[in-house]
Amino acid sequence: MKILIAGAGSVGRSVARELLDNGHDVLLVDKNKDAVRHDKVPGASWLLSDACELSGLAEAGLEETDVVVAATGDDKTNLVLSLIAKMEFGVPRTIGRVNNPRNEWLFDSNWGVDVAVSTPRLMTALVEEAVEVGGLVHLMSFERGQATLMEFTVHEKSAAVGRRIGAISWPPDTALVAIVRNEKAFAPSFDDVVDDGDELFFITSPDQHDRLQNLLRTDDDQTAGHQSD
Repeated sequence: MKILIAGAGSVGRSVARELLDNGHDVLLVDKNKDAVRHDKVPGASWLLSDACELSGLAEAGLEETDVVVAATGDDKTNLVLSLIAKMEFGVPRTIGRVNNPRNEWLFDSNWGVDVAVSTPRLMTALVEEAVEVGGLVHLMSFERGQATLMEFTVHEKSAAVGRRIGAISWPPDTALVAIVRNEKAFAPSFDDVVDDGDELFFITSPDQHDRLQNLLRTDDDQTAGHQSD
């Protein structure tokens, strides 16, 4: 894929290296000439330009770009770039970095953002995922907020323990996509049985969160919250 990354700071460079290692064509764009360091990301193309200027984006060949990653340290720039990429150049996929959590509500389809990545939210989710047992943890939103990746660590008294995956009536628009058990991940089959301590990963819609939580949690409020034996 052809990917444009706006912002050649530590975040943008790190993303670029990973994408290059995976065989993608990466162009880094930054308006600060001191940030253009070819030695920092060997293999990437570079463009010294303001990511919000149409002339620079046209020079970057944005109309032929598959993904735009707005990874600057300024939320306004990331929003404007996402909107221009989507509306002016028809880029299929835009990913916007959220620097200030207070601005997270802006990063949606109205601003041309397909996926919003908030470092504070991710860090909070990782902390909750590590300690939360018996409660759904929101890991990520995508498809313009219409789908979410949720994690649930099964408590020993959860109603799901001992039940076959195929025998559980999951809420609409909800799919169990992975189970982590004993530090190993696998794709669940209908015949797999839910076990105490399993980490369940779901793709679901926001309006099904409550139904999914109620289906999985124990009726005992003392054991449904933050507990680990």
